[in-house]
Amino acid sequence: MGFRRRQPEAPRVDLTPMIDVVFLLLIFFMISTTFIERPGLDIDLPQAGSDQIQHGKEELQVYLAQDGTIYLQQQLVSREELLVRLAAYGKERAQKMTFLLMADKDALHGEVIGVMDAAKRAGFERLAIATDKDADQ
Repeated sequence: MGFRRRQPEAPRVDLTPMIDVVFLLLIFFMISTTFIERPGLDIDLPQAGSDQIQHGKEELQVYLAQDGTIYLQQQLVSREELLVRLAAYGKERAQKMTFLLMADKDALHGEVIGVMDAAKRAGFERLAIATDKDADQ
């Protein structure tokens, strides 16, 4: 009888578990990066119970920290530089944009008014002040 010898199969590495782990890591990083709204800035927003407004198409975010430092689109600026950079947007474009002020709840009232006044002088007509959702509501 002539039995045929079976050829031994070459060892294979199953990639399915590795692909599953890579996809899980990808999903984890995609989800965790969407929660970062104020990277690098420690601003504790005041709480309010009012409804949220819809974000506009064009939005200019200005952060005011507790110590009075001002960040324009996450870049540190002085008060004088803020006035110059806001004026650079131009009156027509400023009227279409929403000026979103994210002021720390412990920031001085005069500092908040100063930033709001700078926005008004630059021609911004839409002003929104960011707050956190009230825990009691």
